[in-house]
Amino acid sequence: MASTDTDLAPILDTFERRPETLISLLQAVQGRLGYLPPEVLGTVARHARVPRSRVYGVASFYSQFRFNPVGRHRVAVCRGTACHVRGARLILEELERSLGIKEGQTTEDMEYSLETVACIGCCGLSPCISVGDEVSAKLTAKKVRKLFKNAQRSAHK
Repeated sequence: MASTDTDLAPILDTFERRPETLISLLQAVQGRLGYLPPEVLGTVARHARVPRSRVYGVASFYSQFRFNPVGRHRVAVCRGTACHVRGARLILEELERSLGIKEGQTTEDMEYSLETVACIGCCGLSPCISVGDEVSAKLTAKKVRKLFKNAQRSAHK
């Protein structure tokens, strides 16, 4: 048994060895590790008794699953209609400059991961982002620079 299998044993033991458990199993593994490293896909496949390609297919289909580690702070830019109309693209561009990463990436120091979401649910406060559970609303590029000024300094060192 590889160390990955041993590390995941407490999770694997709570699931029946059947294909129907695949999504729940992936959720539990990601909950424990924070993402789905490539080496775990085989472990999950063996446990659920499905081909590794099916595990990858399911995990890549659902946006909730991640194949890369995420930062301590998840920065989500709303791309819903209201935010889009009010400049979400400019907010995303400023975040990319301030954090020194592109959408879908994580800063080298593992502090921030940057992504877009369909809607945060704060349409009247657009454009907005969420950082963890905190929402920042009615943003401008200047407000973004102010919010992430410390990240900007470390990104450009």
